[in-house]
Amino acid sequence: MAKVTRDDVARLAGTSTAVVSYVINNGPRPVAPATRERVLAAIKELGYRPDRVAQAMASRRTDLIGMIVPDARQPFFAEMTHAVEQAASERGKMVLVGNTDYVDEREAHYLRAFLGMRVSGLILVSHGLTDSAAAEIDAWDARVVLLHERPEAIDDVAVVTDDLGGAQLATRHLLEHGHEYVACVGGTAETPTVGDPVSDHVEGWRRAMQEAGRSVEGRLFEAPYNRYDAYLMALELLARPDRPTAIFCSTDDQAIGILRAARELRIDVPGQLAVAGFDDVKEAGLTDPPLTTVASDRPAMARAAVDLVLDDGLRVAGSRRERLKLFPSRLVVRQSCGCA
Repeated sequence: MAKVTRDDVARLAGTSTAVVSYVINNGPRPVAPATRERVLAAIKELGYRPDRVAQAMASRRTDLIGMIVPDARQPFFAEMTHAVEQAASERGKMVLVGNTDYVDEREAHYLRAFLGMRVSGLILVSHGLTDSAAAEIDAWDARVVLLHERPEAIDDVAVVTDDLGGAQLATRHLLEHGHEYVACVGGTAETPTVGDPVSDHVEGWRRAMQEAGRSVEGRLFEAPYNRYDAYLMALELLARPDRPTAIFCSTDDQAIGILRAARELRIDVPGQLAVAGFDDVKEAGLTDPPLTTVASDRPAMARAAVDLVLDDGLRVAGSRRERLKLFPSRLVVRQSCGCA
């Protein structure tokens, strides 16, 4: 069978090929409802399928959004990626996802690959963008929205949670349960000190402790963000005779690992150890006991990131504050902190 073309659709609908294009692309010019219906009926009758590759070559943009994340296996990034995909689908776009595994070279690889594919925009969750990667973005003059993290190497629009304030909420809540102090599980030595959520979580914990007149000396512990390495760290920490009675974790994954270690060591949570996390991943409500944590509105953040990355006015100059879209954090109280 001969391939159905846009000319065939226009001939059957009694319109011009330009009108067919306006219907398929939802613009740039409006089409009368009756005419639109004729075009859609002709498309259905003929089984016409638009050549997306040709459209992309003509417009120098595809219907794709690139999204780069550190590790989509981690529940937080998995849920955020799913939320972005849903928001993009509502705008008629598809999402390509690349995992950096916290490796700079892999991040640069996906940047070059996605930008070279002429994606409509790029949503970047960067663990710490290098100067060379930032230069790559500038060279392509790409629409980029930073999501969750805001590395200093690039000054594009960022959609983030109030990480500092959320950490303060969780730490204050644990202190209100009467603990002498609250220990903190942060990131590792490689965690960026500026623009990284975990750094803000640690700073929020530090401020809440200092406001309460408590020392933070020797009470910050390092652990990777995944639950297994946090579990191994907690086996050592909780076996010490001077173990803390309350711990704030920078991620829920770390907190889940600590809950597992406490169970193995027969430490009652929350009777002997109170635990709070950050992120409110779905599993947080299924742990034993259910995990008290800090939540953000991930669906709203994802929609904001997609809307911004598709907005033609994205790269309009503005102050750093104007280019930062901050979503509030809220404390989700369950049982791991000691509340009934």
